[in-house]
Amino acid sequence: MLLYILKRLVYVTPVAFGVSVVCFLLVHLAPGDPLSAVLPADATQATIDEMRAAYGFDKPLPVQYLIWLWHVLHGDLGVSIATGRPVLGEVSRAVVNSLILASVATVIGFTFGTLFGFVAGYHRNSLADRAASALSVFGVSVPHYWLGMVLVIVFSATLGWLPPTGAGPDGSGNWRPDFDHLRYLILPAVTMSVIPMGIIARTVRALVADILSQDFVEALRAKGMDERGVFRHVVRNAAPTALAIMGLQLGYLLGGSILVETVFAWPGTGFLLNAAIFQRDLPLLQGSILVLAMFFVVLNLLVDVMQTALDPRIERA
Repeated sequence: MLLYILKRLVYVTPVAFGVSVVCFLLVHLAPGDPLSAVLPADATQATIDEMRAAYGFDKPLPVQYLIWLWHVLHGDLGVSIATGRPVLGEVSRAVVNSLILASVATVIGFTFGTLFGFVAGYHRNSLADRAASALSVFGVSVPHYWLGMVLVIVFSATLGWLPPTGAGPDGSGNWRPDFDHLRYLILPAVTMSVIPMGIIARTVRALVADILSQDFVEALRAKGMDERGVFRHVVRNAAPTALAIMGLQLGYLLGGSILVETVFAWPGTGFLLNAAIFQRDLPLLQGSILVLAMFFVVLNLLVDVMQTALDPRIERA
């Protein structure tokens, strides 16, 4: 197992390097001048040249990449053009908030998705199967930003049960695990959980239906094993694939929550990316994308290792 983990770490290195290249180049290929957010409209050419030199934009693109990569490897993601604050601090606070939101949404989606999937898989072609399948199709089809606005209208504007935006009553942007802050987490977490719930429900339903149709299940029942024992075997066989789907969904939610976080003004990476895009803040944009991409790479590594640990039949190559 240790050798397998070391091999996976070796494989991750070129992937991480490629991700850094893509993050750097994609941001630079986007149109617009990053210094337009901080320079006045009547700035002289000398001032523009001085600012470009200060941020390193006067150097060739390969040189800019090497300098940027060297700083990144030393934990320096640069300074935000718009705010003048270190990018690492900005991204760290946002990642913590996004990770909280994505983790809660993943737990909700995985719990209900697994429940619906098992019910549908065990009762194929029944009313429960059709209802669970309809809910899963709704989950993967509905635009989550639209669902978020509907939930705000219903539970905030109409009923007044939950706050519509923010991460806490003090407006600080730092979420804390208490009742007052938990109320701000419910609506965005439920909104983000709908898509993974639908995906996991459909996946688990197909897995359970396929496992129950295999010969070893009939053999277990023929040997006298009760349904609780059969259920344990079904769960054990479905767990690796379901775990992989859950890990991927957590990565997608962490990196693809820009619309939901904007709707609920949740101070996470999506909200930060939205601001960086509109302000053309290159250091902040590069730092945010790089951290999210690296998190996704590490998450895939952890999922691979956990899958192999859960299912010894997976080849450790």
